[in-house]
Amino acid sequence: MATTHVKRAFKYRFYPTDAQAAELSRTFGCVRKVYNMALDARTRAWQQGVRVNYNATSAMLTAWKKTEELAPQGARPSTVTVSRDAAGRWFVSMLCEDLNIKPLAATGTAVGIDVGLDHLLTSSTGEKVTNPRHERKDRARLVKAQRELSRKAKGNGANRVKPRQKVARIHARVADRRRDALHKITTRLVRENQTLVIVDLAVRNMVKNRKLARAISDAAWSDFRSMLEYKAAWCGRDLVVVDRFFPSSKLCHACGTLAERLPLNVRTWTCGCGTTHDRDVNAAKNLLAAGLAVSVCRAGVRPQRRTPGGQSVKKQKTPRREP
Repeated sequence: MATTHVKRAFKYRFYPTDAQAAELSRTFGCVRKVYNMALDARTRAWQQGVRVNYNATSAMLTAWKKTEELAPQGARPSTVTVSRDAAGRWFVSMLCEDLNIKPLAATGTAVGIDVGLDHLLTSSTGEKVTNPRHERKDRARLVKAQRELSRKAKGNGANRVKPRQKVARIHARVADRRRDALHKITTRLVRENQTLVIVDLAVRNMVKNRKLARAISDAAWSDFRSMLEYKAAWCGRDLVVVDRFFPSSKLCHACGTLAERLPLNVRTWTCGCGTTHDRDVNAAKNLLAAGLAVSVCRAGVRPQRRTPGGQSVKKQKTPRREP
């Protein structure tokens, strides 16, 4: 079986000693110093109408290293990235080339996936995954911590450090739970299905709705799609993305009749053909039908094709595998 050549990033939590933490903090200070010096040099050059590229900036850095006050003391270059988040947690990240990624065995299953707020996702098989609402679980604790932080004097004083880190730790805990849940869901979907069909949502525009912005951000639909994309590419699966204007909810999957009006508060509806639909399941089935039409017709050769409803669909390309 052919293997896929990919680059994989590994990120691990680590716990430095006090001396290591102090040294890392000094290193971060050096990075900020170099960035600010380079930014200042480029700004002054831009004001004079001179363009400074990467090579010129690198030459500046070489000259800066020779100055006594900026000379590194025993510093060694490394391919490992060390970072610290707002919650004060340290991480080490490594980018590795993995030559042994083997596609999963092909399956004959395909699934349409409709995302939502009441249920994080609904599949064409009728499965519904409850939305964990991670942010809501810690909302009271977060509001209390933010209130304590707001009472402290403005600025970067020591009296704001602990309250600020407390808020950051709550945000980090919510983000960790959300990321873990999405990884588990997307991994299972990719393992079980050969073809996955989703809709191309304009999440950036949807969060402009003040009433739904918090819930949409917490659902993390963009992260869900991103994970599906790279996992499908790694495992040799097909991911088909249906245009956001495809009327998946209003189209009867049984007879193809298009409902004229279907408000969001209507969760079930009955078509003129007598079929009663669960709004989300019906949408997932229509997405699956549109996606299969693309896969069967090899529509992935072109960026976009037309679905039976007259809307565009595009198929994510799987990277070329090395023999």
